[in-house]
Amino acid sequence: MDFLAVRRLLVHVLLFSLIQASMPGQEVKLNILVIAGDGAINNLKSRTARETIVEVRDENNKPVAGASVVFLLPDSGPGLVSSNGTRMITTMTDANGRAAARGLKPNGQSGRFNLQVRANYQQSFGQIAISQSNIVAAGAAVSGLTLAIITIAAAAAAGTAYAVTRDSGAGRASVGVSPGAPSAGAPR
Repeated sequence: MDFLAVRRLLVHVLLFSLIQASMPGQEVKLNILVIAGDGAINNLKSRTARETIVEVRDENNKPVAGASVVFLLPDSGPGLVSSNGTRMITTMTDANGRAAARGLKPNGQSGRFNLQVRANYQQSFGQIAISQSNIVAAGAAVSGLTLAIITIAAAAAAGTAYAVTRDSGAGRASVGVSPGAPSAGAPR
């Protein structure tokens, strides 16, 4: 981490500690809702990560504009890094109470991890963990349905080729192939 990132982290830790210490027995809580990014799967091969967006709400369930939001990325193991290489992004919520961690990239290690998100507004605070995964994904994955359709189409093409190259004498069944949903059976 660079000097400014360490300084920001220390300021936030100190601020959260002061808030908690100044309010013994009374907890004013902000609720953090995950709008995008919870359960996200980030692609190591293409070095792309899903954008993480949260919404901060007060105890009356109203969006909080101008709240400070810190996204803390894992220090080791699978995780994300910011565009400048740091493991922390500090931002403010917009008029709708939303904040986003933009420009993140997978750190090159596959596996599950959690992003810690902390929000602070006046004397209220809240935190949440957001679970994500980094995986090595192939450029073009083939689903089971796609594979089944390809297999049926290949079988139909092979059947057609066989029927065309053979003499269709009496008693032989013909094979028909027409565009549309795959099906098997006698010609229509």
